[in-house]
Order: sequence, then C-alpha cells, then structure tokens
Amino acid sequence: MTTPAPMHPKITAAHLARKAIVYLRQSSDKQVRANKESQRLQYALADRARELGWKQVEVIDADLGASATLGAAQRDGFEGVIASVALGEVGIVFSRELSRLTRTDKDWCQLMEVCSVFDTRVGDGEQIYDLHLMDDQLILGIKGTLSVVELKVLNLRLQQGMEAKARRGELKRLLGPGYVHDREGKIVKDPDERVREAVGLLFRKYRETWSVRQTFRWFHDEGVTLPVNKTHGSAPKIEWQLPTQSFVSSVLHNPVYAGAYVYGRRPTEMILKDGRLRKRSGGPRDAEGCRVFIRDHHEAYIDWVTYEENQRTMRRNAIALSSEESVATARAGQGLLVGLLRCGRCGRKLHVRYWGRSGTAARYLCLGDFPSGGSYCLGFGGAGVDRRISQELLEVLSPLGVAASLVALETLSRKGDDRQRARALQLQQLEQEARRAFEQYDEVDPRNRLVATELERRWDEKLKQVEQLKDELGRSESEPPALSAEDRQRVVQLGENFALTWQSTHCPPELRKKIARSVLEEAIVNLNDDTKMLTFVLHWKGGTHTQFEMEKPRSGVGRKTSLEDLELIRVMAVRYEDGEIARVLNKLGRRTGKDKRWSKTRVATARRNHSIPSRDPAAHDPEILSLGQAARHCGVSGTTVKRLKASGLLRVEQVAPWAPWEIRRCDLDSEPLKSVLVRLRKTGKLVLEGVGSSSQPHLFQ
Repeated sequence: MTTPAPMHPKITAAHLARKAIVYLRQSSDKQVRANKESQRLQYALADRARELGWKQVEVIDADLGASATLGAAQRDGFEGVIASVALGEVGIVFSRELSRLTRTDKDWCQLMEVCSVFDTRVGDGEQIYDLHLMDDQLILGIKGTLSVVELKVLNLRLQQGMEAKARRGELKRLLGPGYVHDREGKIVKDPDERVREAVGLLFRKYRETWSVRQTFRWFHDEGVTLPVNKTHGSAPKIEWQLPTQSFVSSVLHNPVYAGAYVYGRRPTEMILKDGRLRKRSGGPRDAEGCRVFIRDHHEAYIDWVTYEENQRTMRRNAIALSSEESVATARAGQGLLVGLLRCGRCGRKLHVRYWGRSGTAARYLCLGDFPSGGSYCLGFGGAGVDRRISQELLEVLSPLGVAASLVALETLSRKGDDRQRARALQLQQLEQEARRAFEQYDEVDPRNRLVATELERRWDEKLKQVEQLKDELGRSESEPPALSAEDRQRVVQLGENFALTWQSTHCPPELRKKIARSVLEEAIVNLNDDTKMLTFVLHWKGGTHTQFEMEKPRSGVGRKTSLEDLELIRVMAVRYEDGEIARVLNKLGRRTGKDKRWSKTRVATARRNHSIPSRDPAAHDPEILSLGQAARHCGVSGTTVKRLKASGLLRVEQVAPWAPWEIRRCDLDSEPLKSVLVRLRKTGKLVLEGVGSSSQPHLFQ
C-alpha cells in the first residue's frame, strides 16, 4: 500500500506511515458534563488528521475530567502518549490547545524532548510544529510558559476573590443539614421543623452520653433517622436515614452549628509520594485557626462555650496515648483517675496499667524516659489513691446529691419524649407526602393507565408507611412510663445518700469516671523519695485548688505469702532445691499471695523477699538418704523399700506430706531389716514376719 503525498510542508511520508494521536482533556467532571462543545471541537481534530493524510488515527480521551496541574493525580492518557512517542509509533500529536497537554513545566519539557528525539510533529487547532526548527521550538516554549503562567494567574485571582468574599461571610458553600441560604444569600436555619428538631436532638444526646459512638448507637437502637445532604444533579437534597458514626462526628465537630463562619478549615498541601508530587487535604484546623473565622455570624444550634466543651471531650475520648489530652472515653477499667493525673516532676500525663489475676488492679505510671532505655519517673498502686480521691469527691458532691437526682429524673423522663417527638414530626411529613402523592394520582388522565398505575403504587406505598408509623406511635404511647413513682422515690434517695451510691458495687466504674471528669480538671501528683509521701494538688472545674498528702501505697499489701507457706519453705530450703519445694506446695494445694501456682521462680522470689537462705550442698548429711538412694544402698527396688516402710520395719521421716522421704543409713543396716534383705537376696522372696492386718482374716487356718 502506497503512502499518500503529504499535504503540508512539515509533514513527510515517514510521518504519515506512523499513526496520529488526538489527545483530549478537560480539567473536571463538571466540565465533562457541561462543556459539550469543547469536547466536540477536540474530537473534530481526528477529521483534520485524516485530511492531512493520516490513515491511522488514535483518539485518547482517558483524561477527560483529569487535572494537569502540579500535584494532580497521574494521567493515564498522557502517560500513554509519551510511551507511544518513545516507541517511534507516532507521527504527530494533536491537541485542540497545547495547554491541554500539560500545565507544568516538567511534563511540557518531557513531551517536547521525546517528540524532538523521535521526530514527532505537534499540532493544535491552527498550526503544525516541527521541533527541529528553531522558530517552532521558540513558539512552543513561549506557549508552554504562557500556559503555566496563565494557570497560576487564574488560580491566584480565583483564590483571592473567594477569600475576599469569605472574609465578608458571603461565600456560599455546601451547608450541613439544618442550614440553608435564603434569597439574600444569608445562612439561616432550615424552615423544616423536623430538620431543626433532629439536629437539636443530636446535640442533646451527645450532652447526655458524652460519646460520639454512644450517640450514634442511640439513634440506631431507637430507629430515629437524621437528615443527610444527598447531591442529585447540581442541587443537594435532604434525605432521611439512620446516621453513620462519621456523620455524627462531622456534625459535632462542625463550627457552623455554633453560629461561626469559617473558611480554609481543611488546607491543601503538597507531599512527595512515590517520587511524585501529590495534593492532599490536611486535617481539619481548629475553628479559630482557620483563614477566615467569624463568630456569631448566624443563628446557632448551640452556643460557643458548649461547642468548645464538646471539642475538648471528643479530643479526650480519642484513644491516643501519645497525646497530652490522653483522657480516653470512660471505660470499664477500675482506675478512677485515668487521664486526670499529671506528673509533678516532668509534667507528663500518667498512664494506667492493669495487673492481677483478673486484670483489674490499676497501677498509675509516668513513663519518664523508659521508652528510650531509662526508667519510670514515678509509679504507685491505684486502689488506695482512688479511695482517697473518692473521699475528696464525696465531700464536694454529697451536698449536691439531691439536685443531681432531680436532673437524673428529668433526663430519664425525657428519653421517651425525644423519640416520640421525632416520630411525630416524621408522621407529619409522611402524611404530607401521602397527600401530594394522592393529588398527583387524582390529576392524571384515567385513560393513561401506565402513568396512573405507577402513581397509584406510590400513593399506596406512602399510605402503608403512614399506617406503620402510626402503629409504632400507638405502641410507644401504650408502654408504661420510663419511671414509676417507686423508681422516682429511689432516685431521690440515691441522691440523698450519694456516698452509699458511690461506694455501691452496683455503681459501674464508667459512671464514677464520668462524675470525676465532670468536676476535676486534672490532678498533679509528686513523690517525696525520702518520706515516701505522695502530694496531690486537685484542680477543680472553675479554678479552685485543694492539696493533700498520703503515704505511697506499698506493693503487695494484702497479697502476702501465708506464714504457713513461708515456714514450710524455710524448713525445706535447708535440704531441698526450689523446684522440689514448689512441687510439695502445689501437692498440698497451696497458692501464692497473688493466687497463682507455685513455681521454682516464685519460691526463689519468696526466699529472697524474706531472707531465707537456699540449700547449701556442703551442709548435706550423707547419713540421710532419699527413697532412691535407700533403694540403691540396699540393692532393691523402690517398691521394696515402700513395703518395708508399710510393714513398720523401716522408719521414714518427712518434713511435710508429699515431701521427699528421709531415711537414715543406720536404720537400713540394723536388725531385723538386715536379715529380711539377706533372705530376699538368697530366695528372691520378701518375707515380712509378723506383719499383717488385724482386720484381714487368714486364708488357711
């Protein structure tokens, strides 16, 4: 097949023998959906390539909706163009505007260099460029530079305009559910009462639970839905659904609900990843640290003081032990002061470690430089300290017990009301939607059965939802009240006897921790190494400080080894090793002070703690033999020695039951035992004369 004659002076037959590439790109998905004319003009370059003589034309449109700016994601289409040119398969690269090829100097120079090496032409909507010609190189260099500068200038203008508008609080952004823009562009609360009540309910539930997860769980357990923005086309629309935990967290963290206008809350930063620059949205800044922050900009759901308190509690609830605010959410551990204690020496937060058989005995530790090979700054047992702090708390809180019980009554009574209120508003909305569905069905032409059938189905579905919700409301109203008169009286009594409530085994550790954190900001603790006294400074909410001292709890108090076990260890340690002692203790059913089985290591620790010397091999008495040694001395089996002992012919001593036998050598060499052993060696029979049981009759008379 012959190659047609070139129709352009810069195009040769060698170029036409290779393929032509038409590269398409638009910077965003919105442009792809809306700017159809731009796409048509770019696709039309394929016709121009055929007019210039190319038979093989490849259109690469994989980068439609992909930005070419610095830090943008990798463009597969552009990488494919570079690869094809480098393989010598491309005669020309077409782009409607050369700025669509690249927006960075690096990518531009790479493309121009590859096209120059492999003699590939570059074309746009008007010209064909030969990179071997100086004039064309100069023009392409200028166009590339202008493309980069143009992008930066446009971005700068856009950012400055947006920020200037944001500083006036007039820049419109997608608002969270609960807010809308009015006709003047101002932020106002959603006119839908159900939406407003749902958002307010979310904040009230968090103030009751003080936990994002528990708030999320309440809405799922009660089946209460929340409004969520869903994008349909260009305008967002409210949809009702059970919330996700991330949605609850985002609403609680959003300063817009506290009446603040912020801009630049999530700054964009450039990072180097896998050898390429990437754009990444940084973590959310504090509201007051944003580029634009306007307090009291619009009507709020919560005041600013409440918002800041919510942020502090959520930071403390985060499980981040390296953080200064390492007060995680209240959990079932017994440590009352988890995250509230701060070291008076180095200023670090103290951490809790749980020990003991059940893992519930708390011990507070300041890590100091231990992670880098040093030692702990200070540490002490938690049970005694928690009891002492509890006394301080009770002195402050006991007078307020009755008031607390009244607040508890109000909270418990409101739980059912919140659910009923949310469902009542949902019922109103469903009834309105059912009326609208009926109106649409009523207006349709009866002869158009296809449309009428579909509208009738929608109307029927809404009616079923209304009836189902009415049944649920009826069942809820028929349920007994959350608190009976007897329950109310018990709650008031608990408030009057707050100390008994606090010390009750039915009071969970999580509740005690929540109470402590509600009144205590933190506690500073220091240790006097000479006097072994702990000094505590309690920082109460509101700025009041109190101080007290107590003796540092001693390790092992209340978990000592019993005196009987220590005496047995002391007696056996003269002759026996630690492993043998541990075996005897376990056979006797003895346990350590921590209720563990005895082992060789634990026996050695008990000896060391109580200054009990170990066995001295040099002090061993050679005249005292064990069972095995006695059997070897007599030349018989161990069973024979046991029968001799059972017959009463051999005297055996034991320090304690299950302890090794102690047999004297002189007893083995004495009569009549010596004669019995001689007869055994001669006849092979063990005759124990005079040995028998008074309760066992003889077989032969």
